[in-house]
Amino acid sequence: MPINLNQLSNFKEQQKLYAKAVSDGVPTEDQEKAFENMMNAFSTDAVNYIDNAVNERMKGLDAAKADDMNETERKFFNELAAGNLSHKESEEVVFPETTIDKIFEDLKKDHAFLNLIGLQNTGLRLKFLKSDAKGAAQWGKISGNIQGQLTATFSDEDAKQSKLTAFIAVPNDVLEYGAAWIKTFVTTQIQEAFAAALESAFLTGDGNNKPIGLNRQVQKDVSVSGGVYPEKTSSGTLTFADNKTGIKELAKVVKDLSKKENGEVFVARGKVVLAVQPGASIDIEAANTMQNVNGQYVYALPYGITTVESEYVPENKVIAFIPERYDAYTAGDIVIKQFDQTLALEDGTLYTAKRFVYGKAQDDNAAKVYDLKVTTAAVSEGPKG
Repeated sequence: MPINLNQLSNFKEQQKLYAKAVSDGVPTEDQEKAFENMMNAFSTDAVNYIDNAVNERMKGLDAAKADDMNETERKFFNELAAGNLSHKESEEVVFPETTIDKIFEDLKKDHAFLNLIGLQNTGLRLKFLKSDAKGAAQWGKISGNIQGQLTATFSDEDAKQSKLTAFIAVPNDVLEYGAAWIKTFVTTQIQEAFAAALESAFLTGDGNNKPIGLNRQVQKDVSVSGGVYPEKTSSGTLTFADNKTGIKELAKVVKDLSKKENGEVFVARGKVVLAVQPGASIDIEAANTMQNVNGQYVYALPYGITTVESEYVPENKVIAFIPERYDAYTAGDIVIKQFDQTLALEDGTLYTAKRFVYGKAQDDNAAKVYDLKVTTAAVSEGPKG
């Protein structure tokens, strides 16, 4: 059974505070504390949510039937409830494959940016087959020699993956409700922890033991210091001062993304996405909304440009990118292990869940960063119909 995250008010508030900490670039220790507060709020709110659902008999008593778990999943989560996670054979246990698939299916469904960026859930090892094909087809006489000689060069390489670890707190109260609710609680907690970490890293990750974000320089021979990739400098300013100005500004964005780093032309029209903060997206929409002859308000950006909201975009910035030109992968099993070190819980059990992640733009021209300075006039008046 799913948990309605919108009803977890404390969690949603702490989620906003964590996103602000990331977008503001506060010290790592403060970001980690904000993340901890967010997941602690989830644990408290989710327990109350489940308790209310069960007590009010809102599908709670039929959770096992409604959840549609298979036997492997049911066995796994029953053993988790019984404290037999280690199976007395290994300190680490792998989540059922069907559960992993469902976690990442729901993760993309519930988080627009991760779905749009094309996050892929791969196997145990991540390897790329790269190619840069030229002259893949050539004209010639029917009786002539085969002319389709490819000048493409192919190479496969292991991607540098980073380990993503989420802490999962399972209160003893949840264990009373059976395998179906335990699965819901644990998988939702993993999903939200991973989603926050992945979205922030794919957008602004510095590459130091984490993915390389869209706002980072990745050009050939880029200077990397201590594993950290430098931030991109601004490619211009978007003001949307009036209709004509906005069209010209967005035309430049599309043109900026219409050429690969190696100089090859790329068709960016219809593929450009602007990642902006939620409040900024309203400003952009207001500046590009007009009233038609029927009195209806119509919003549209030119050149097939779309927007996606994310709290992890830095304030007053726009990250313009081509989703298909950013590689975002998770790899390996989700391995869960009981955390028996200093952070023991008196009324529950703390676990760690680990997965490997890779994220990097295919070249430096896959994304550009712009300053956003929408004028008051643009927001209040909008373009003239």
